[in-house]
Amino acid sequence: MIKKLFVCLVIVSGVVGCNLNYQPYDGIPESELKEDIIGLNGATVGNYNYLKDSYYQRNFHFFGEYGGDNVSLSGTTSDHLFYCYNYQHFPAMNTTSNFWEKAYQLIVGCNKVILSIDDSASDELRQLKGENLFLRAQTLFHLTNTFGRPYYQSPETNLGVPIKLDDNVVNVPARGTVKEVYEQIIADLLQAEALMGSERENVYGSKEVAQAMLSRVYLYMSGTPENPDINYAQKAKDYANKVIDSGRYHLEETEEFKTYFRKLPEQNTETIFAVKHTIDVDDRGWGSIGSMYNHIESQGWGEMYASEPYRELLDENPEDARHAFIEPQYESDGITLKERNGYPIYYINKFSMQEERPTLSSPVYLRLAEMYLNRAEANAKLGLNEEAIEDVNLIRSRAGLSGDALYSTDDLKGRASVFDVVLEERRLELAFEAQRKWDIFRNGLTLDRNYPGTHEQGDALLFVPPDHRRVVFYIPEAQILVQENLVQNP
Repeated sequence: MIKKLFVCLVIVSGVVGCNLNYQPYDGIPESELKEDIIGLNGATVGNYNYLKDSYYQRNFHFFGEYGGDNVSLSGTTSDHLFYCYNYQHFPAMNTTSNFWEKAYQLIVGCNKVILSIDDSASDELRQLKGENLFLRAQTLFHLTNTFGRPYYQSPETNLGVPIKLDDNVVNVPARGTVKEVYEQIIADLLQAEALMGSERENVYGSKEVAQAMLSRVYLYMSGTPENPDINYAQKAKDYANKVIDSGRYHLEETEEFKTYFRKLPEQNTETIFAVKHTIDVDDRGWGSIGSMYNHIESQGWGEMYASEPYRELLDENPEDARHAFIEPQYESDGITLKERNGYPIYYINKFSMQEERPTLSSPVYLRLAEMYLNRAEANAKLGLNEEAIEDVNLIRSRAGLSGDALYSTDDLKGRASVFDVVLEERRLELAFEAQRKWDIFRNGLTLDRNYPGTHEQGDALLFVPPDHRRVVFYIPEAQILVQENLVQNP
């Protein structure tokens, strides 16, 4: 039986509507792929385009953000995003099935290019190989965090996802362990770092993009604050330093930062890697990420709001520039908050108004502020508290905070530890960017969702410990049914 896990990559189809600066082409036989730079360019465009597909991008956003504590859903919905939000997962969710399918299509597409280029090829071809290695590593990272348990929890025995390294669309490997998947991710990123240069724009892979991803991966492996892995914490710090010291990226100034996510990626000095959407063909409209967060000019559902605990944290400093990303909605008196189903409406605009389009944005996957916060967390785990606080204060200063709003090791403002200060700053800075859920669980913490939202209804799961079964999603049922070597999550 031909397996349903992988769909044969048709190279021509991957470049239809491409807009990542490669030139489209008419298509060539796959047998000529190794010798045709145009074909390899086109295949790489197809792989970048998979990241823009709603089956990949929108669903992955659900997995990382909706299961956190920064958002509050104001009603029910037939969209399976509802089950990502309320932790009522089940094996036949279309969100996980569609994401799995698209992710492995992307991996097979990357493998075709990777296997076609020798490491001794021209610089141009080596760059293409490096970009595809980065894309494969990032996709495996997204997959294993969705379907595999946090790294600190017995990675040698817990199952991750299949590690697909060939371009045979029928060959389906069994699930590797979490450790094995992470080892492959690191190997791909280290090779990508060695192959790629620094001249690419921030909507493509580059040496610094691979280094930034390595910083994040090592941070996810760095253990909990009670039991840190010093080796991986140091590596997370080292790779954050490589990106910071490259000089390629600069934090946006405070006023510019307030409109950060409306800008085209190439116009933003802080963005390391973003998935570029263009006004001509990539506005997903009601199916965009931003449509759930905002309702502008009669466009968008506007049903997922900033949560009460996030707003309370942000409101500790009214001058914090990050208030610009949340838009409370008032009645005509300008005082009374509008409500939906009894929940106050606080729109989120990090995925709106690129080129003045209400549902258009280019989601940012890696940015410089994260590198400073990666370094801060690593330093906290390494016991370098002064250095950790210095980076936190750098991010807070950029947010327009000063004086008593800044920390010192002698004044943590009621926080229990420097690590708590760092994690809280990650929450403020990286909110709604699909990181919060994993920041909690990878550090062995319990998720507190005891706040207003429709997740309170029915069989509510208001406190989610890091060892809970639903910290991860079920392997898609459709895959289990046709692949005898796939083992389901408990």
